[in-house]
Amino acid sequence: MSVELIVSQFSGDLFRGRRILVTGGAGFLGSWLCEALTILGANVSCLDNLSTSRVENIMHLKKYGNFKFIKADISEYHPEGFDFIVHGASLPSPDDYMRRPVDTMLPNSLGLLNCLEAARKGSIVLYTSTSEVYGDAEIIPTPEDYWGKVNPIGLRSCYDESKRFGEALCMAYYRQYGVDVRVARIFNSYGPRLDPESRYARVIPRFIMQALRNEPLTIHGDGMQTRSFTYVTDTVNALIKMLINDGVRGEVVNIGSQNEVKIIDLAKMIIRLTGSSSKIVFTEARPDDPRRRCPDISKARKLLNWEPKISLEDGLKYTIEWFRRQLNG
Repeated sequence: MSVELIVSQFSGDLFRGRRILVTGGAGFLGSWLCEALTILGANVSCLDNLSTSRVENIMHLKKYGNFKFIKADISEYHPEGFDFIVHGASLPSPDDYMRRPVDTMLPNSLGLLNCLEAARKGSIVLYTSTSEVYGDAEIIPTPEDYWGKVNPIGLRSCYDESKRFGEALCMAYYRQYGVDVRVARIFNSYGPRLDPESRYARVIPRFIMQALRNEPLTIHGDGMQTRSFTYVTDTVNALIKMLINDGVRGEVVNIGSQNEVKIIDLAKMIIRLTGSSSKIVFTEARPDDPRRRCPDISKARKLLNWEPKISLEDGLKYTIEWFRRQLNG
């Protein structure tokens, strides 16, 4: 499933000549967004320090004259001259951000501050937040006006609370300085370009690689916890719609699937789709791991005319095919 599925839904010259900075642009979501925006005619600057991302994700974009890569840390970089800034730089894996808590907090504080200061000169800022701001939500499906249930000093707080701070900082700049900010609360997204060999891989790439190698699939906890998974083309489609839709200025919008899936059922599905002989094993639950995760996307439907199109089974098939090619070299 290629980026053309995204591009085909927009005018070919939608961003012609517009200058767009994508922080974390060599990562999973960032690289898909960079590619779509480049094909749509934008002058795309991809900024990434490559601490958790891979330059292989963007190598194919260097052939375009309207794409450039900047190796830098957004916490130390001061953007200038952009029409749009998409701030996506972050450590996305729970194991990774619990191992590197300070590195996790800086992009969502100092890094975002640099983006917002630059935006005071006229840029639009799209901040990619997360469903983690809801913590262990008590309302399912969870609407944007739910305030969340988060442990502010727990092992996950470096990510949860820095994202919550980032949202608050965006709204402060919107209210005090009139900066055009848009906040996307992204629920679990997956697809090709997730790092297949990362020691700190997220659940879908970890399960797929274990299944392809016929190794046990390791579930943290009892497997009854739920998540809502959105295929990458659907997620990026929503992000582009947030860039072009002035109706979401100063708004927070859930971006995710309303198909709530138990982790044990996800594991069984991946074993079936890969034809694996893997068994399922259970390990100790992660601290503060939310029991359920499912968005209310009525706001996205209303403001963006958006909802996911790719089913979990189809999305997993595309992802497994890509991972299989990576494993075979």
